Amino acid sequence: MVFSSAIFLFVFLPAVFILYRLVPSRTGKNVLLAASSIVFYAFGQLTYVPLFLTSILINYVSGILLTHSRKYRRLILALSVFLNIGILGIFKYTDFIIANLNRAFSLSLPYAGIVLPIGISFFTFQGLSYTIDVYRDKGNGTGNFLKLLVYISFFPQLIAGPIVKYHDISAQIDERSCTPEETALGVRRFLCGLSKKILLANPIGLIADRVFNDYLPNGIHDWRLMWLGAICYTLQIYYDFSGYSDMAIGLGHMFGFTFNENFLYPYGSSSLKEFWRRWHISLSSWFKEYLYIPLGGNRKGRIRTLFNKMFVFFCTGIWHGANWTFVLWGFGHGLLSSLEDLGVIPVKRLNASRAGRIFSKIYTLFAVMLLFVVFRADSIPDAFSLIRYMFSGSADLYGTYLFKSLLNPAACTILLIALLFAGNLPRYIRSVIGDSMCERHQGFVNLFYLFLYILCVMSLARGGFNPFIYFQF
Repeated sequence: MVFSSAIFLFVFLPAVFILYRLVPSRTGKNVLLAASSIVFYAFGQLTYVPLFLTSILINYVSGILLTHSRKYRRLILALSVFLNIGILGIFKYTDFIIANLNRAFSLSLPYAGIVLPIGISFFTFQGLSYTIDVYRDKGNGTGNFLKLLVYISFFPQLIAGPIVKYHDISAQIDERSCTPEETALGVRRFLCGLSKKILLANPIGLIADRVFNDYLPNGIHDWRLMWLGAICYTLQIYYDFSGYSDMAIGLGHMFGFTFNENFLYPYGSSSLKEFWRRWHISLSSWFKEYLYIPLGGNRKGRIRTLFNKMFVFFCTGIWHGANWTFVLWGFGHGLLSSLEDLGVIPVKRLNASRAGRIFSKIYTLFAVMLLFVVFRADSIPDAFSLIRYMFSGSADLYGTYLFKSLLNPAACTILLIALLFAGNLPRYIRSVIGDSMCERHQGFVNLFYLFLYILCVMSLARGGFNPFIYFQF
């Protein structure tokens, strides 16, 4: 079940929201949220509900043992990490390992054919953060299984984040308010994300898929189509994933929870290092807190710092999927970020002047886009082929026809809007308008969001392309 589906918008969400408001006690509300979240997960993959609950139980038992044990805390933590990573590894990487063993040693080992449980990377990382935090401080744990169940299973952030730490919302699980103002804020934020997803990411994604799935494999290598595919996928993944995060944060507000921001206009960044402070913030902060700093961070010399950074970006890449394209994507980000730290790519000097900042922003966006080509491609040779054709200058009449057919007036309008609002423009508009002006003209603001909602419903009624990219991770 996806947020941008009719069954979620018109059945699941209204039913849960109304029942939530009718249940009087906080415990009753938590039971409802836990039960509805399990139903939400079961709707997508019923067969993996026992696995999902087992993962939660492992972290609950680990937390209990860590809270009451003095002597074997490191062993308990190690066992919990092993079980969490083991489950993730078996279900996500078994066939990847078999494929590489077959290729490396000319074997013919049969594939396991394991179907990836949806959201496993996200709920595994939430469980790991809970166990590690309890190991660091016993006060971060809970003996109440219901509270931990709500924390990990809460449906707004269950499938694709943002990754939430238990100590950030534990107080909200115990006590939270659902004022009309909070609910209205949540509805507006949800509609903003829904609009990003349905009105921008979906139609742009159709163009990207045509290039990556149809044109490139079938020998159509017009450089204009390759650039169009790269640009469209770069926009699609941003609006798709930030739209999901907006919807998750908005749904949280509707039920009295406040989640941290997950995207802060990353395509307006002036370096790769800044990009990762503004893109998928919950994941990058997770790796920083639970991997980079424990490895020594930047406290053990330049060589060790570079190793730590490259290792973290390797893990970031492989976390996204069992394919060498993800590893190369992570390696590319790690390498460029390290070169920035060393001053080989002089982003600090460039950002000292206006012209330099413009150049730095162009470099960052260009690097991000080329690396997203690697991220999106089915294989590394496909990625290099597409990048090569982007700069080949190869064009013909058939390519011209396809290019024009993709860029019809509707697609051009959507692309223009997507390009304008992908950078820092929304932040600038917000600073100019200000919250006070929005409050004074609340009626017009509400009409605008109603208009967006109507457009989304009309688009849903037509059916068609409606996946979430990060569901596969």
